[in-house]
Amino acid sequence: MNYIGSKSRLSSWIKDEVKNVVGDDLSDKVFCDLFAGTGIVGRVFKSEVKEVISNDLEYYSFVLNKNYIENSIMIKDSTQYIEKLNLLKPRNDGFIYKHYCMGSGSNRQYFSDGNGQKIDAIRMQIELWKKYHDISDNLYYFLLASLIESADKIANTASVYGSFLKKLKKTALQDIILEAAEFEKTLTTHTVYHDDSNLLIKKIRGDILYLDPPYNQRQYSLNYHLLNTISEYKEFIPKGKTGSPTYNRSKYSKSKVVHKNFEELLQNANFKYIFLSYNSEGLMSQEEVKSIMIKYGTYTLVKKEYKRFTTINTTTPQLNQTFEYLHILEKN
Repeated sequence: MNYIGSKSRLSSWIKDEVKNVVGDDLSDKVFCDLFAGTGIVGRVFKSEVKEVISNDLEYYSFVLNKNYIENSIMIKDSTQYIEKLNLLKPRNDGFIYKHYCMGSGSNRQYFSDGNGQKIDAIRMQIELWKKYHDISDNLYYFLLASLIESADKIANTASVYGSFLKKLKKTALQDIILEAAEFEKTLTTHTVYHDDSNLLIKKIRGDILYLDPPYNQRQYSLNYHLLNTISEYKEFIPKGKTGSPTYNRSKYSKSKVVHKNFEELLQNANFKYIFLSYNSEGLMSQEEVKSIMIKYGTYTLVKKEYKRFTTINTTTPQLNQTFEYLHILEKN
């Protein structure tokens, strides 16, 4: 997925820096990814640690990580279920077609009519299987994660769901094909939460805490609201041109309270090693982050220049370049 703040291009660097501090052998360590997003960083550590604890307040993230992180053993007949879902006939009585496709009269065009109807058919069948206990929880989240990622590929947006495009773009004209969201199989077990990070941190403990909170005022609940809608598939009255529901507003996206919340999180963290990924364009400056973290132990900083994710094409390369800071705390 094209995802704001994705660490897909930085995950190997992050793992190397963690090992530089903690050591190469992480097999007895509990690793927590507290703001997991699509779970890229947790996936990198999944096979190397004793346990991954993954968390995010967004429900689509919870679904993705229930599959990619918590699923660890082979799921019987998963391929057959993917094939059955791909053979379903489109439905014109579902929530996505009704509210997010032009042909329904919604005046919204997040998906082509055919794709919206097929998404509804697949989503409703997955829920029907769950209701009648025809599938396990592991298979349920595997199928949901597969649908989220497959739907995202043919969405008629500029990568985020804050708005849709006036005309169907080339990829949005393609028919949706449900592709399996294959996960890494491990001998270890992992845990995924859907909770407020500052509340969850009081209930968990481990060795390595990785933090990747929102950097600025951008709200993930709004930018990916349709993925939440597909994931939860609950009735609500869509609002305005975008059709968004009432959405979460992260405290880490509010300049007046971000410092307070960040310090509270550090205070309550029962982890020896804490790594904070933070963009050079974040609400907290490098010095502000340092001044908070240094109160709680030994502080160091490493950084890396990289090309950031943007939804706007540009011919000026430096406009896409930014620094990712990795603030490191060995807690007292």
